[in-house]
Amino acid sequence: MLSSTVVVSFISLSLLPFTLGAVYKGFNYGAGIDFNTSFTTAQSLAGTSGFNSARLYTMIENGTVNSPTSAIPAAIATNTSLLFGLYCSAGQAAFSNETIALTAAIVAYGQPLVDLIAGISVGSEDLYRSSPVGIQNKSPPGDTVVNLTSYIKQTRKVLQTTSNGIAASIPVGHVDTWQIWQSYPNISALISSVDFIGLDAYPYWQKNDTNTPDNGRTLFDQAYKATLAVAGSVPVWITETGWPTSGDTFGDAVPSPSNAQRYWYEVGCAELFGKVNTWWYTLSDAPQIPGFGITDSIRNTTAMFDLSCSANHTLSNSTSVMSRTTTIMTTWTTTTTSVNGAVTGSATTTTTNGASRFTDVTDLETFPSIVLDWSTGPMDRGADSTTSITTTVVVMPSPLARRNIRAV
Repeated sequence: MLSSTVVVSFISLSLLPFTLGAVYKGFNYGAGIDFNTSFTTAQSLAGTSGFNSARLYTMIENGTVNSPTSAIPAAIATNTSLLFGLYCSAGQAAFSNETIALTAAIVAYGQPLVDLIAGISVGSEDLYRSSPVGIQNKSPPGDTVVNLTSYIKQTRKVLQTTSNGIAASIPVGHVDTWQIWQSYPNISALISSVDFIGLDAYPYWQKNDTNTPDNGRTLFDQAYKATLAVAGSVPVWITETGWPTSGDTFGDAVPSPSNAQRYWYEVGCAELFGKVNTWWYTLSDAPQIPGFGITDSIRNTTAMFDLSCSANHTLSNSTSVMSRTTTIMTTWTTTTTSVNGAVTGSATTTTTNGASRFTDVTDLETFPSIVLDWSTGPMDRGADSTTSITTTVVVMPSPLARRNIRAV
């Protein structure tokens, strides 16, 4: 129970928009991979379920001019829904090859494919790449609002005229970063032309915004709310977000399995999964650095951290969670036991600028202090090992429900 001296404020989960009908949940996939294995792995991940949607970046099979992607037969075989992507930043001739592949796919696979299409994204971060920040970061070529709206019209025409229009009702949108949706010149013209907005949001890359693991959820919330504010009645889908498990520290953001799990839990479990159409970044991206993949291989169904949204770190089932805006500095004690009741690990804390971190740790990786009801051991050790921990932690506000924790 919380001490009576602790002041708590709440935010309602009901503030988050809910998608009517099916809510898509899956990962992003690049070209040239074994889609059948990837989709099967995503649906078989230990500790979670329902990741049966795939976001693609191109309609074209790797190594061909305009043949449809091999992701399609794999999706039909595994009952995986698809958020198609049409690449837009290489000119009209290249885009025409995308629509040729789209047309051929609808003709070849018909209704079984159409039934699996969540939507079509015309472009991905094209405006970011053409923005001053994108150019400064030496991004590949981007595109313009004028060209994107033209490509969207061309895509709609394909859907309306191919195979007697069986795909005419499929939503068409565009994916870009939250900064672009908020302030890019003439962005309203693009918003008015789409059926959905795809939002890419990565607190890891926001090095000028205190992007600590403690602040990851707050930065995501800011990006999401800023996009909702300009979207009006247009639905906002989360097309990319995640936290790296490996790589270099960027600003204050530290890649690690434990920090990736924290972000998965605070953002994915608490705010997105089952509520908002979401394609997480990503299932596996080895050997990319930083690495955002939750597994080290498309064949590995055991992630680098616990994917469960319940059990040893469950949010309250009520409609509220503890807000980060609350000013709290309280001492907490939490104790868990191993299978034989022995205490095998311990930790003490120090506090810097109000953010507590474990130090002097036995058999634990140092990670940002977030008090969880651990019952199967530290975050990044996996379900095959249970470790008992006695910790005294000075905790700043957390959005996690603190079950089995006593204020002292």
